[in-house]
Amino acid sequence: MLNQKSSEHQPLSHLDWLESEAIYILREVAGQCSNPVLLFSGGKDSLCILRLAEKAFRPGRFPFPLMHIDTGHNYQEVIDFRDQRAAELGERLIVRSVEDSMQRGTVVLKTPDESRNKHQSVTLLEAIEEFGFDCCIGGARRDEEKARAKERIMSFRDEFGQWDPKNQRPELWNLYNARSHKGENIRAFPISNWTEMDVWQYIEREKLALPSIYFAHNRPVVIRGGAIVPVTHVTPVKPGEEVIDMQVRFRTVGDITCTAPVISDADTVAKIVLETATSTITERGATRLDDQTSDASMEQRKKEGYF
Repeated sequence: MLNQKSSEHQPLSHLDWLESEAIYILREVAGQCSNPVLLFSGGKDSLCILRLAEKAFRPGRFPFPLMHIDTGHNYQEVIDFRDQRAAELGERLIVRSVEDSMQRGTVVLKTPDESRNKHQSVTLLEAIEEFGFDCCIGGARRDEEKARAKERIMSFRDEFGQWDPKNQRPELWNLYNARSHKGENIRAFPISNWTEMDVWQYIEREKLALPSIYFAHNRPVVIRGGAIVPVTHVTPVKPGEEVIDMQVRFRTVGDITCTAPVISDADTVAKIVLETATSTITERGATRLDDQTSDASMEQRKKEGYF
C-alpha cells in the first residue's frame, strides 16, 4: 500500500520547492521574532509574499502587520491596488511617508525635483523605531542587483539600521538565525532564491490579481537619456522633448522618478511569462533609472538602511 501511494505521488515542481522554502522562512520569522512586519508596496514581489503568508498562516490572521514606505510619488494605480488588497485580506496596513520625514526635517532634498526613492531609508528606520519592529520581511531577490546577491535570507542590521555585508551570520543547512538585541533589526527575504521568471510563473499558477500598470497599455512618454520616461506631474516634459503615445508596461514599480516602463504588447500574465523568458535585459537594468544615474550605489544605500 505504501509503495502504491509512493508511485502515485507527483514530484514537486521547482515552484513547489520555492514556495515550501518561503513558507518555512515566514514561519521561522514568526517563531523567532517578537514584533515583525511585512513590507507591502502593492508590487508583484510583495503580492507573492502575501499569497505565501496566506498559505503559511491562514485561516488565522497574519502574525504581523503590513507596512508601506510611500515616497508620495508612487503610481496611483499601485497605491489603489495596495489599499484594496490589504482590505480584502482584512490585515492591518501601516503607511509611513517620506513627506512626513521631510516635514520633521529628517529628510532634506537637495532640489525640489530630487528623487525621494533613496530617502525611504530614513522613513523606514523611523517607522522601525516608532513601532519597535525587530524584523522587516521584504520581497528582494538575489537576481535583481549585485548588491542584493550578498544578502542572507536573514540579513542582520545593527542598532543604527546599517547593513555590513562582511558582518552577516552563516546560513548552513537552512538554519536561520533571527535573534537580535534591542535596537537591532533583521531583514528577512523569503523569495531571495526566486528569479523574475519564478515570480511571474507563480503569479500565473496562483492566478494573483495585479495592478493594471504591469500589463501593456498606452501611455504618454518621452525618450530621455535612452530611457522611456512617463509624462506625469512629477516627471513633466522638458523643453525640446516630444511626447509620444506608446504601448508600454512596467516590469517593476516604485517611485515615479526612477521607474521606467518598457515597450510591450504583453497584456496577459501568460504573455508576460513568455516575454520574460526571451528578454536579454535584467529587470532593474531596463527599468530602474536610479540604478543608472544615482551617485549612490545600491550597496551604499543598503548600508544606510535601504530595503
